[in-house]
Amino acid sequence: MNVITPELRERLLADDTDAVRDALAAAHPADAANEIAGLPVREAARMLTLMPTHRQGAVFGYFEPDLQIEIARALPRPALAAVVTAMSHDERADVFRRLDERQKSTLLPALAQAEREDIRRLAAYAEGSAGSVMTSDYATLSPAMTAGEAIDALRKEAPDAETIYNAYVVDDDRVLLAAVTLRDLVLAEPGTPLDSLMNRDFISARVDEPREAVARRIGEYDLMAIPVLSEGGRIVGIVTQDDAMDILEEETTETMLQKAGLTTFPASEEHIRSDRLINGPLFYPVRVRLMFLIITLIGGLIVGGLVETFEDVLEAVVATAIFIPLIMDMGGNVGTQSTTIFARGYALGQIKFEQYSAVLWRELRVGAMLGLIIGVMAGAVAWWWQGAPNDIPQLGVAVGVSLFITITLAAVLGFILPYVMVKIGVDHAPGADPFVTTIKDFTGLLVYFLLVGWLLGVEMG
Repeated sequence: MNVITPELRERLLADDTDAVRDALAAAHPADAANEIAGLPVREAARMLTLMPTHRQGAVFGYFEPDLQIEIARALPRPALAAVVTAMSHDERADVFRRLDERQKSTLLPALAQAEREDIRRLAAYAEGSAGSVMTSDYATLSPAMTAGEAIDALRKEAPDAETIYNAYVVDDDRVLLAAVTLRDLVLAEPGTPLDSLMNRDFISARVDEPREAVARRIGEYDLMAIPVLSEGGRIVGIVTQDDAMDILEEETTETMLQKAGLTTFPASEEHIRSDRLINGPLFYPVRVRLMFLIITLIGGLIVGGLVETFEDVLEAVVATAIFIPLIMDMGGNVGTQSTTIFARGYALGQIKFEQYSAVLWRELRVGAMLGLIIGVMAGAVAWWWQGAPNDIPQLGVAVGVSLFITITLAAVLGFILPYVMVKIGVDHAPGADPFVTTIKDFTGLLVYFLLVGWLLGVEMG
């Protein structure tokens, strides 16, 4: 949807604010944010201030983090305070974290005391923890209420709560006792005691728990939101389903970049990292990528030593050398596929370590089937192309069996090595592929040369 047309920009520059305001009011906040993001910063800031205050917060929340900071610098302090106040609690805490110290000291006095305390509390939690992504606008109920009283209380809290589909029953010290759904409250008779509707077997998260683990739990149990508790069992916030989706998307993107050896920074700094890789000093991408390439270099030298060991086989049967790239490349492709599938599945919570043996067994069968199909096809081609014409039909068997073993091994290693790295606390994303490449190249060629030497009767010195 095109919200900001050239004509609308002309009206903005001509101070025809009524036309601009009407056009923005008809647009979804996400559409408005997408269009405003393409304007110069000062025009974008002015467009934002023409909206009703509650819409300003919603639209501002859809901007990319770097644009949020630029617009925050362009807005007058009262206007910025109004935008931040209108945002959801977790989003405004994220914005506050990104501001520099001067901006923070300027913004805080312009906020009401309740907003100041809430932002300071949420922004104080460690980056990457559940506390850093939770929101404090949730609904609470007293255990002494009836269903009717609970609905009345939720009706009053609804304007300030991110969700009321799940409400949390707390005692006077805000210790979480149970959870209750809006559906159960609506279906119950108004006089039904809340105590009979409460679910005491609720799923929760610790405030210092890694945010990725919390996001996976939301997906695993299909929750709309999960309560976040302090050490004393007091509820301090909730993480919602939409936040969990954003977290997992960030983690998956981060993992994919790490696999390519392109990152050493947390996902929250993704835009900074990308800019430095593309526009930063030349030495930066060289330094980030070099470490992983050195691992591959060492592996290549090891494999080169293996080839030298079987020099007699290569001299006796020159056709043997033709299929070395095929064995190495095919195993490399399968290994990369497996590590990528593992990384994505682990990031999205689809691979759980308590069920790891079943996942590994499945990948072993997949690798064996791929190896069998490719091995038979390549072996037949090797026999027809080089084996039969040179009176060495055994070459087709050597190529086929070697590919079967290499592909199966690469698939299994693609799941085993990342698993081991996670268990010992090593980052699996950038480190798994170089090790998989070295091991499968060495093993595949070793099997290939041994088979060629054995099947063709080549004596090795």
